Amino acid sequence: MTSYVGAIDQGTTSSRFIVFDRAGNAVASAQREHRQIYPRPGWVEHDPVELRDNTFAVIEQALREADLSPRDLAAVGITNQRETTLLWDRATGQPVHNAVVWQDTRTEPLVAEYARGGGQDRFRPQTGLPLASYFSALKLRWLLDSVPEARRRAEAGDLAFGTVDSWLLWHLAGTHITDVTNASRTQLMDLVTLQWDDSLLDAFGIPRAVLPRIVPSSAVYATARAPLAGVPVAGILGDQQSALLGQACCEPGEAKNTYGTGCFLLMHTGTTPRPSRHGLITTVAGRFGDAPACYALEGSIAVTGALVQWLRDNLGIIRAAADVEALAASVPDNGDVYFVPAFSGLYAPYWRSDARGVIAGLTRHATAGQIARAALEASAYQTLDVVRAMEQDSGIPIRTLRVDGGMVVNELLMQFQADMLNVPVARPRTLETTALGAAYAAGLAVGYWQDFDDLRANWAVTRCWTPSMPEERRAALTAAWHKAVERSFGWAG
Repeated sequence: MTSYVGAIDQGTTSSRFIVFDRAGNAVASAQREHRQIYPRPGWVEHDPVELRDNTFAVIEQALREADLSPRDLAAVGITNQRETTLLWDRATGQPVHNAVVWQDTRTEPLVAEYARGGGQDRFRPQTGLPLASYFSALKLRWLLDSVPEARRRAEAGDLAFGTVDSWLLWHLAGTHITDVTNASRTQLMDLVTLQWDDSLLDAFGIPRAVLPRIVPSSAVYATARAPLAGVPVAGILGDQQSALLGQACCEPGEAKNTYGTGCFLLMHTGTTPRPSRHGLITTVAGRFGDAPACYALEGSIAVTGALVQWLRDNLGIIRAAADVEALAASVPDNGDVYFVPAFSGLYAPYWRSDARGVIAGLTRHATAGQIARAALEASAYQTLDVVRAMEQDSGIPIRTLRVDGGMVVNELLMQFQADMLNVPVARPRTLETTALGAAYAAGLAVGYWQDFDDLRANWAVTRCWTPSMPEERRAALTAAWHKAVERSFGWAG
């Protein structure tokens, strides 16, 4: 049997290719950043050709530097930034517009229009999702209405829509598919049938001819062409569902939080979709072969790591993102300063598109260190809000939070997170859990790993933070944070 499994991890800021062995160790890796394009305030785009070319380049680089070839791979999986929306010409494979990124807010007027016609939750029973600029349906609607001739060509079957997984697979394997996790983020798929829903297509004005075929998250779909010629493509998962699998959260009640550009907290809830009454999303966690789909509750937070980048790029109080921990640790506490990073509204559990960023509690004594500390603490406070909502929806208390993503190397943040949640926070041996989940999905499909027990055996903790904050202090900080959040409401519109 071939020795390894590969994973394409196409994220919001970069594309990576990682090769894993059977123990879940990375044996080869390459990464390349891509441009963030901001045509107008609130608009965020990526160049689809750049995403494709960077992805292919890192595949070639990782294999070359590790002295591997495609023949050494049993399978390859794909994980991707979700909701980001692409539209391309079926004949040429060329995009008709830049990709509209998940963070983009240009569809806010459409959100308001649809909400007037039935409320923000009008599609939640079928999709598990509230109306928001976050999801793909309205982004696709905008492209069809805004790009010249796009709607006519889409209805004629000349154009193809997809999230980034579909775009890469079109060029890697010549197939037009998406998996159930990515489809569940479009707001066009029924959570129970796992198929595109005609009533949703009609409501959003989306022609069926433009859509990819929905497939399981783990199955052999196609054989790749160069630069992975001959390798079975056997796994697709949206990035957060992929991290859930990479953290071996395979049973109801197990939860993970990924700290990246935003924060995404998912709890496995079993084989029945569980509706949320506390501002969360019901989503598909994955479907493995012919087995029933698994579901999750998710709390999506728009701005966490991106706030550290903002401190670096806009305020200039740090030179590199890694410097934020030392600056925050230069002060004993936040000095009663709170940072609500509602740059484009607040996601879960508030879903307030009218919110905007607020730094509250400033005095003449406030320092750069306190602002940096408030920025880090904002990630922990937002996670706290989501965890409490998740526990209310599920009826299951989170006993340990498994964490991953770029920010989990920040010791100060992780300790503060444990203190605010009052539960242990566990960092696994393998931090590349998003890519690892895609590898797991592909490896399960071809028998490289036999079952979920193999994945659990690979999971190990390298650091665990335990809470040490007095309850009175925790309650006071939480109350002040919620007061700051309320100050952010109603700023826009």
